[in-house]
Amino acid sequence: MSNRSKLPRVAYFCMEYGLHEDFKIYSGGLGILAGDILKAAYDRDYPMIGVGILWSQGYTNQFIGENGRPYDCYPDNSYGFLEDTGVAVKVRIRGRQVTCKVWKCTQFRNAPLYLLDTNLPENEDRLITGQLYGWFSEERIAQEMVLGIGGVRALQALGIAVDVYHFNDSHPVLAGTELIRSKMDEEGLDFEAAWRQTRERIIFTTHTPVVAGNEIHEHELLQYMGAYNGLTFGQMLKLGGEPFSMTAAGLRLARKANAVAELHALTAREMWQEVTGAAAIIAVTNGVHNGTWQDPRIAAAFEQQGDLWAPHQAAKRELLAEIRKRNGVDLDENTLTIGFARRAAPYKRSDLIFKRPELIVPLLKYGKLQLIFSGKAHPNDAVGKGIVANLYEMSRLYPESVVFLQNYDMQIGRLLTRGCDVWLNNPRRPMEASGTSGMKAAMNGVLNFSVLDGWWPEGCRHGINGWQIGDGSAASDQEAADAESLYRVLLEEILPTYNTDQSRWTEMMRASIAMSHWQFSAARLVQDYYSLLYQDII
Repeated sequence: MSNRSKLPRVAYFCMEYGLHEDFKIYSGGLGILAGDILKAAYDRDYPMIGVGILWSQGYTNQFIGENGRPYDCYPDNSYGFLEDTGVAVKVRIRGRQVTCKVWKCTQFRNAPLYLLDTNLPENEDRLITGQLYGWFSEERIAQEMVLGIGGVRALQALGIAVDVYHFNDSHPVLAGTELIRSKMDEEGLDFEAAWRQTRERIIFTTHTPVVAGNEIHEHELLQYMGAYNGLTFGQMLKLGGEPFSMTAAGLRLARKANAVAELHALTAREMWQEVTGAAAIIAVTNGVHNGTWQDPRIAAAFEQQGDLWAPHQAAKRELLAEIRKRNGVDLDENTLTIGFARRAAPYKRSDLIFKRPELIVPLLKYGKLQLIFSGKAHPNDAVGKGIVANLYEMSRLYPESVVFLQNYDMQIGRLLTRGCDVWLNNPRRPMEASGTSGMKAAMNGVLNFSVLDGWWPEGCRHGINGWQIGDGSAASDQEAADAESLYRVLLEEILPTYNTDQSRWTEMMRASIAMSHWQFSAARLVQDYYSLLYQDII
């Protein structure tokens, strides 16, 4: 792979990109993954570009109100570092032509990222690219038309030749229908031939391992929005079924598809086994960008076989200083500190550690344990906001040992995955597709303490580089079984090791970094993409 000129040029489509906390065009893990991939492609000089949307109001800034409930606010953002390409394309949405201006971003040592923007004076629908994942079905479809249809047209207008179109999740699926339509119109192919030729150049990554979490749309709404884009009801039915499943369409449009961890591949194959004509789903486990997420002091100490404890404690003090600044709480740098930062969703079970107060409360009250939480809920998700409110209430009940950091973003994520001692993850197995925050923690020597879900079954060596919760088997009362395992390991293994055996703890830190710094890196991920998904397309 040393001769990059012989590699296929890949256009990587994603609804969001997490490149930096100040560039607010991401919401969470999906976007962070996409940003890390573009950075790894830049580092290793792979011929890849990104296609996305310039969200003028971002996802949401989410804070806790006086009533203890989260509220959202949407600032208007502007970015002076973006390059004006001078290119604009049009997409017909709801019967009106919408102009999409194309910006270019290379500010963050990333492969070129092209971003479409409808926030223009001439557009009646200028706020289509206002809020990431904002509003409801109509606006979501409009946003996906801009990303997919507009994205393909933008690349053509920019004169960028593309060998492979990689759809990260189902949001860009309409790029596939645009490619089919153009072959039918420009080359005179019938639908089946155009579909067959198009799918030779498409790769699809599936994420959410819950059927209900995968997007569907009624055909009547797609027709009204103009999302058929010249195709017929019968043709769209062949791609996505009825109602139109974005994930099923992605699988039928792709030559190859991948899940984001080995366990997730098993789950995804079972989930989508009834989708006829679907691409085979292989496992390509996610990875994170070392340069963004690994503390340079930790990286240097690991490479030089030096002391890991001193740089870890320095990172921990920086985290605690930020907590003092934001929350006015003084935590103890010598007390075991567990971090938990996630999107607020019920299956992630953020409050599992509180399930048995008679066990956990004494640890919190008598200074044996500190817990730091952070996370956001979707603005329209009342259940998710209830989870955030519950975590905040716990911080009010135990103000000297439990902290909730508001408005979770990349900065908070970086501080937590460098400065905590332990990274907690306890989803309902097998509902965590990957869980990349644990990879970031691992390469900083922050020891994972997790259910065997997502990436962790591939990396975990219990008691060597972290700890597992449960053994991966099902139980009649899974909640109780997982809680019981969590408490047993915490009380019998984690706390005694931290408090009495620092040399073993640092050995585990070193083993964690050794396990993760290449195997779960974005550099390894992009290499795998080229060797397993892209390489034989040209």
